[in-house]
Formats: sequence, C-alpha cells, structure tokens
Amino acid sequence: MALTMLCLTLVVFFMVNLEPNLRKLSISQLDMRSSDEHIESWLQRNGYRDNFFVRYGRWLGVVQKQPNVNAEGEPVPRFSYCNEPAEPYYGGILQGDFGCSTKFKTTVAEKLFPALGATGILMFWVMATMVPIALLIGILAGMREGTRTDRSLSVASITTTATPEYVSGVIFTVVFASWLGWLNGSAASATGPGGISFSNFTLPVMTMAIYGIGYIARMTRASMVEVMTQQYIRTARLKGLSFSSVVVKHALRNALIAPFTVIMLQFPWLLTGVVIVEVMFRYQGFGYTLVEAAGNNDIDLLLGCSLVSVFVVLSTQLISDVGYAYLNPRIRVQ
Repeated sequence: MALTMLCLTLVVFFMVNLEPNLRKLSISQLDMRSSDEHIESWLQRNGYRDNFFVRYGRWLGVVQKQPNVNAEGEPVPRFSYCNEPAEPYYGGILQGDFGCSTKFKTTVAEKLFPALGATGILMFWVMATMVPIALLIGILAGMREGTRTDRSLSVASITTTATPEYVSGVIFTVVFASWLGWLNGSAASATGPGGISFSNFTLPVMTMAIYGIGYIARMTRASMVEVMTQQYIRTARLKGLSFSSVVVKHALRNALIAPFTVIMLQFPWLLTGVVIVEVMFRYQGFGYTLVEAAGNNDIDLLLGCSLVSVFVVLSTQLISDVGYAYLNPRIRVQ
C-alpha cells in the first residue's frame, strides 16, 4: 500500500506540475497582464523551477523547504498566510503539513479536512440509506427467482443503475423545485455543513443512493440465487426447516460474501460521485473542494485531495480483503 501510494502521488505530482498549470498558477497570483519575465520570476522565486524530485521531496517532507528572498536579500516566507517560517525547515506530508492553498489563502489542512468531514457525513447517510435497501431488494429477488417480484425488482434495479448521478440529480431538482415547489432561493444557496438544507443535503443523498442501490441489489440477487441452489440448502429443507429459517440461518451469510466486497468498493465510487453531486447542489465538501482546486490550479490543495483519494481506495481494498476472508471460511482456513 505504501509503495502504491508513493507511485500514484508521484504521477499526480508530475501532472499537476506541468508547465501550463504552473503558468496559470503564477498568473492567478500576479495579474492577467503580467509579462513572461514576471511570470518566470515568480516561479523561480517560489521554487517551482527547482529540480522536480527536489520539489517532490519537499512535498513529502524529506527535503528542506527554502524561504523566499526579498529585494533586500532577506529571507521571507513563501506564503505569509500559511505562517511558514522564514528559514529552511522540513515540512511535508510526513510531518503532517499538506502545504498552502493559493486559492483560499490558508493551509491545505484547514480547508481540506473540514470539507472531508462534510463529505463524510454525506457518505454516511448515503451508505445508511443505500445498503439496507439494496440488500433487502437483492435478497427478496434472489429468494423468489423467476417470479413477478423478482422481475419487477430486477427491472427497477437495472433502471437505477443505468441512470447516472447527473441525470437523477436534475430529475430530482425538477420534481422538487418545479412541480412540488419545495426548493427556494435561500435553500438552494445554503452550502457547507453549517448550511445543510433539503436541497443541498437530502437531494444529494437521494441522488447517490439511487444510483448505488441497483448495482448492490443486482449483485446480492445473483449471489442469493447461487446460494439457494446449493446442496446444503436442499438438505436443510429436506430436514423440515422452514423456508425463512433456511434463508436466515444458512443462506444469508454465504450470500452476503460477494455483496460485502461490492459495498466496500462503493467508497471509492462515492468519492468520484460526490464531485458531480456536490458541485450540482453546491454542497461544500470534498468533491466541491477538489473542483475548486483543479479550476484554480491550487497545486497543494489538489495534491492533498489526490492523497486522500488514494488512501481511501487502498484502505477500503484492505478492509474488503480482510472482511472477505472473515466471511468466507474456506479462504480463512487456507
């Protein structure tokens, strides 16, 4: 995991430090009418013309960061709004320093972690809504394979999975705003965790949950159908156990092995899904912050968002592997 994170962050660091991005960053910090000499001077002064691996080492925290030098030859902080010392120091990811946000004029940590917390609340309610409903639909459809109930639930699941977030989000907005009149200007403009409203919280939860329900339900149904045809299920029925008892005591645990892996994989999907949904509903969480960082060439903030994304993906993969071994006795024994 550590090696994967190192490789991925190196690739992302290289891409966000491409020449067009650096020029846009310098122009945003100077003036649209700045000459090439001023742009180049700013990049040189702030260390963006140093060796690539030296800059990557500074971001990691294994190479000292150097202060700027003013016209009088005195050392000054690179970014005064981040309280950086006017002397060489080690300050990077390994020291818990994510850098400075040139867009929001503050440290990356002060902007990133509150946004991540807001998205965490959103993701919690998405999972709390999505997982129970999806499992219930999948189990009911798998128990009654081939029946009208199975066909109806399967069609509904496929329909929700085939509808991307940006489509269902628009549909929900039209339904609740134009038809029901539930949204108004003040509610639609409420942003962030301190301004949670129906429009910028409930609708995003519904939008993301609807999309994920169908996929998990289909996986649960397929797993349930496979388990219900196993020999030990037939043996339990022949022993006189009721159908509900067979399902709860014997079929359910084995049927949830595959959906568990799929559920854990929803966390990386949610990180990408919130980018669209949070911008659409102006919910100031991780996705909204990521778009703002990318749109304004905020390099340190963009790198911080990328690091969090890589960490979440790798962590959920690890939990998925451990949980799969716990649920599946054959893998645990091996």
